[in-house]
Amino acid sequence: MRNVRGGGGGGGGYGGGALVAEQPHNNGLIQRPKFGDLLKSDQGLLLHSPNNNEEEEEGGRFFNQSSSGETTPNSTMSPYNQSYEASPYVKSPWITTTTSPYMDNNVSENGLIASIVREEGHIYSLAASGDMLYTGSDSKNIRAWKNLKEFSGLKSNSGLVKAIILSGDRIFTGHQDGKIRVWKANSTKSPGSHKRVGSLPTLRDFVKCSVNPKNYVEVRRKKNVVKIKHFDAVSSLSLNEHLGLLYSASWDRTLKVWRISDSKCLESINAHDDAINSVVSGFDSLVFTGSADGTVKVWNREVKLSKGSTTISHFMLQVLLKQESAVNALAVNHDKGVIYCGSSDGLVNYWDRDKHTLLHGGVLRAHKMAVLCLAAAGNLVFSGSADKNICVWKRDECTGAHSCLSVLTGHTGPVKCLSVKEDRVNDINEDEVDYKDVGGRCWIVYSGSLDKSVKLWRVSEYAPDLSNGRLSFSSRGGNWNAKSQTTIEKGI
Repeated sequence: MRNVRGGGGGGGGYGGGALVAEQPHNNGLIQRPKFGDLLKSDQGLLLHSPNNNEEEEEGGRFFNQSSSGETTPNSTMSPYNQSYEASPYVKSPWITTTTSPYMDNNVSENGLIASIVREEGHIYSLAASGDMLYTGSDSKNIRAWKNLKEFSGLKSNSGLVKAIILSGDRIFTGHQDGKIRVWKANSTKSPGSHKRVGSLPTLRDFVKCSVNPKNYVEVRRKKNVVKIKHFDAVSSLSLNEHLGLLYSASWDRTLKVWRISDSKCLESINAHDDAINSVVSGFDSLVFTGSADGTVKVWNREVKLSKGSTTISHFMLQVLLKQESAVNALAVNHDKGVIYCGSSDGLVNYWDRDKHTLLHGGVLRAHKMAVLCLAAAGNLVFSGSADKNICVWKRDECTGAHSCLSVLTGHTGPVKCLSVKEDRVNDINEDEVDYKDVGGRCWIVYSGSLDKSVKLWRVSEYAPDLSNGRLSFSSRGGNWNAKSQTTIEKGI
């Protein structure tokens, strides 16, 4: 049975995004307003102040009750103690953050930063770079956000956008209809807009290939297709920027290799016996694929120079995993040489690089339902699941063992996609930062869900020394906690 891993397009039109910055309340949980109420708001922005004093809402602003009984504007809303009317700072969704009770003043704050909510579709794919965020939903289009404000839209006429990947000023999107589209930011005629600049394969290459009968492959009974084009959904994309290669995986069971410079399909590989759900370009010369047939395969890349031309080919090196449960997601830690695999049984398997081979390191157990997405950054691994949670795993640099550092909760639907980027420590030169003094490296995590929202989290590699008890961060309760027990089984 095919295990569907998909992406969707971000919706059509350019207006109507609602940004919700959710903050904790010491007296309990703050109930979210209905989305319909947000649409009626001119600003579409709600701020919940974490001040301990009793608050009253007057004229759309938050006020504190002073000891004398007078109602005054909340002075904490401005860092410069300016008047409420004069300070634009109060309109920022970043003025309040969630602080860990286990961290000192030198440790980066952790927790939910904000949520982007649109009612037009479930979020299936996302990609982030710099101040830009691209999201795809089942409304077929891609939506671009800049500094979490709606920026532009990329209009597509067909298919869910199941994968988004960024390369410089170009955006590659994989679609349900089997097409790979290429977009580029239009900075001249209409700043902020994007235009489609092509597709993979190009029309010229497709026509040229289609005239030769040798370029056809049989895909179903009495049906042949041109081998350089996917005939089923493109489920995953991965980039090797050093070599300028793009890898695409599809439910048609093939892995295709593209040269970005001229959009040429260099190779088409019949890689699995069922739909391929994930592909990642790994460390060294390795490429990994995971499939609904329950296997994870390792492919070795060979680059040959002959008569001034370069030939690239791939051959299968190893089968890392073979099981009944479908493999849904893969992630690679390039620096540490670790490959992670998430599957429908709720487990995350991982393998460590050992000289010229990969050894099974263990199994991470925390989710009650299928693992749908993975992301690796620094010493952390993030796993999103159909159980609506995101587990944050930390790898011990000395032993290679993993422990569940925390659980991010707040989504009301399955977590479908993750993206991580480093949160620079106050823009200090990285060479001058001792991460042990600031609680470890800090990361911004983007999570997309079928609840139609994208949440942003700030997560540090800091792990409080707690002997027992399960603790988690909740976007509703506003509590950042950590989970200290190790939840892995070695050598399975």
